[in-house]
Amino acid sequence: MKLKNTILLAVALLTATHTQAQTPDMFIPYQQSDLRLPSYPLLLNDPYFSLWSPHDKLYDGTTRHWTDTEKPMNGLLRVDGTAYRFMGSKANSLLTSVAGCGMTGEVAWEAKVSYEKQSGTDWTRDTFDDSTWETQKAAWGTPGEYPNVSNPWTAGNSDIYVRRSVTLTREDLAKELWIQFSHDDVFELYINGRKLIGTGETWLQGETRQLSYNEKRYFRVGENVIAAHCHNTSGGAYIDFGLFENTYVAPSGVQNAAQRSVDVMATSTYYTFRCGPVDLDLVFTAPMIITDLDLISTPINFVSYQVRSNDGQPHDVQFYFATTPMLTINEPAQAVTTEIVEENGTRYIKAGSTAQPVLRRAGDMITIDWGYLYIPNVNGDITVAPTATTESTFVATGALPEYQGKVEGQSPANLSTLAYCHNFGTVDAAASYMMIGYDEVKDIRYFNKDYPGYWARDGKTIFQAFDEYHSRYDELMEKAKEQDKIIYDDALAAGNQKYAELLSGSYRQVLAAHKLFQDDGGRLLYFSKENNSNGCVNTVDLTYPSAPLFLCYNTDLQKGMMTSIFEYSRTRKWTKSWAAHDLGTYPHANGQVYGGDMPLEESGNMLTLAAMISMIDGNTEWVDSYWSICRIWASYLRSNGQDPDTQLCTDDFAGHWAHNANLAIKAIMGVEAYALIAKMKGQDNAYQQYHEVATSMAAKWEEDAREGNHYKLAYDRENTWSQKYNLVWDKLWNSHVFPEQVMPTEIKYYLTKQNTYGLPLDSREKYSKNDWVMWTAAMADDTNTFLRFSDPVWNWVNETTDRVPLSDWYWTDSRYCRGFRARSVIGGFWMKVLMDKFKAGNEDAIALPTVRNTQTSQQYFNALGISTPAPRRGLNIVRHADGTVSKVMLR
Repeated sequence: MKLKNTILLAVALLTATHTQAQTPDMFIPYQQSDLRLPSYPLLLNDPYFSLWSPHDKLYDGTTRHWTDTEKPMNGLLRVDGTAYRFMGSKANSLLTSVAGCGMTGEVAWEAKVSYEKQSGTDWTRDTFDDSTWETQKAAWGTPGEYPNVSNPWTAGNSDIYVRRSVTLTREDLAKELWIQFSHDDVFELYINGRKLIGTGETWLQGETRQLSYNEKRYFRVGENVIAAHCHNTSGGAYIDFGLFENTYVAPSGVQNAAQRSVDVMATSTYYTFRCGPVDLDLVFTAPMIITDLDLISTPINFVSYQVRSNDGQPHDVQFYFATTPMLTINEPAQAVTTEIVEENGTRYIKAGSTAQPVLRRAGDMITIDWGYLYIPNVNGDITVAPTATTESTFVATGALPEYQGKVEGQSPANLSTLAYCHNFGTVDAAASYMMIGYDEVKDIRYFNKDYPGYWARDGKTIFQAFDEYHSRYDELMEKAKEQDKIIYDDALAAGNQKYAELLSGSYRQVLAAHKLFQDDGGRLLYFSKENNSNGCVNTVDLTYPSAPLFLCYNTDLQKGMMTSIFEYSRTRKWTKSWAAHDLGTYPHANGQVYGGDMPLEESGNMLTLAAMISMIDGNTEWVDSYWSICRIWASYLRSNGQDPDTQLCTDDFAGHWAHNANLAIKAIMGVEAYALIAKMKGQDNAYQQYHEVATSMAAKWEEDAREGNHYKLAYDRENTWSQKYNLVWDKLWNSHVFPEQVMPTEIKYYLTKQNTYGLPLDSREKYSKNDWVMWTAAMADDTNTFLRFSDPVWNWVNETTDRVPLSDWYWTDSRYCRGFRARSVIGGFWMKVLMDKFKAGNEDAIALPTVRNTQTSQQYFNALGISTPAPRRGLNIVRHADGTVSKVMLR
């Protein structure tokens, strides 16, 4: 039986306690999914602990961070002496220096260098006279942005030419040789005058290229010249390269498993593989229960594994998981330290950068280089051992090589393998699990004070957290499955199976784009990272589109995103008469860094969400402390929102037009939001005044924006249109601010503008934002019409060729994303769920009387239908003894 679509039952399920032992049911997803995600979530908790598989089969390639940086994890199942690879791709190289480079952390090498433009290719030849060139140490580039820069080279639209002399023996030439190189931007490399590598305008570190038999013949015994040129267009610059031999010997006889299924639910990703006569069920679980702040913030995931004989016979089975310290650094050149430590009787693999630059690095497309990765020996054995022998030892023996002690300051060229192994012995069916966690030590710098994650606010250690997760495994897995059920069933009731699959596949991405902590004033703060769009922290126009998920299930998290923006103004660190755009660059939240303000956008966002929170909570207690700020912002919207001048807005990538009709709607609904909060506070005069202003502004908007059978993108732009997704609040609140024909007119028109993969953002381009599509779709009068907008989004996600964590900016006429990935804004997919829940909580309750007392009644609910033991100050839904329902406002 499907879960009934009410928050009342959802909360009851989430708070129930279960003690069921690990059973085969834990390896079966709540529902099977037909959705092929572009990238599958594996281990997730926050913007740094976020590992994915961008492959249809888990063994088709390496696992990656959401930035697309390789973070390898490998898995083998050994059955009766034969090893089957179920995760990662087989290693093909372990590069050891012949002529090393800065990216491998080695001593700077010397070369002849020229910064003058060279014509032709004579400069690449071994016979070229470079005696007038300078002798300099590598590497060259932007100091601070790239590692081991000995000589700054930063000018835009400039070139550098480097000639490196390398002496090789006959034995060297018999080796398997590779070139490793790093560059920013355009790069080309030659061996004794013959071109080997040429790139476009890219900026990558640690790229590798194996030399073929014929390419090795470019070298000769004795002295050789490796020459390289790099052109910097703008921004950062870098060049570094070297020659290496491959010393890796792959274990023989390893076969690929056969992946039979993959299903993604809200908290877990389920895989099934056939490994010869044994089937392997593998489940990656992030028990991030949205109503439990400790579980949301604790950076530990489970990997559960079960083996089942498929031929009726018992088999000798061993499970193997391995990764590398690459998970703990941002740049390939950073040295790492690995060891095994013991705490409370449990042994842990511990790995992290040697330097430990805690919270030193901020920016967008980066990975963490401080804190420590941990893998405990729970249910298995662990080791830190040389990469060249770890996997081959397991394949040959079913066991791990012995741990030989701490390795400090290890160079990336010789990274150890971090391995875990569980020996099932001879079984026909058995199951177990392992855990992986990442302790960032300090997670956020908030106005120059460093804070740990919420889970560690009272001094809890990562070891205590592991002990707790270990002791609660059965309970947490059950809670995770209950969360899966709630997310799936709520979406199914609001839409269809495709909508349910889309929301199930999006849940962890939204949560893992945030960091939860508590400041020294005891305030709960929940900061987003603006992944893949500029790296800002706690951006208000990310908070706004992501809100539906949090408004559905936990307004405390929504408040956690907004409190700091209010505090920024309350403490006068932000003195403008509108809301700030952001608080800094993640993880440094020391004040706005964005180059332009968004006055109407962010003020409207904040007021609208504050009103929605107050309605759901049934009171204004949270917003009361910031009421004077709300008044300032509402006044700004009232004065400037009718006809916006040229302002930035959340869709700024589409260009900035004055008289933007959708931005005006945001301002108008912000004014109405202020009115509704005033009503809840008992300020009837303020409510009446601002409600009348909002209604008057909306009437003028309708007149100015109307263009035949639709409404324009901007008042002064004929033959244009745009998604008016900000209208959704007028329907959600049943506030009747806009004339009743506006929404149905727009929806009818939008249906004529859809492409293969959905509704464009506006008339200027064929791209769209799928979060806004879902907001727009929620304005439809019926579910079937909603599905005409949401199904094409599912189709694009299922068919896109861009294998990255879900993009929100995509082309509606092709399978390509336009930009962005792994962002929190897809929390907007839950708008239809929010709409249905809010309507269900308010059924048969249309009037909004204000009274000082209530009559005795049977049941009290907040605005989303969550049962409360007694009426609270603010809005209450009352179901009376005779079955009638009314809204009651308590002062």
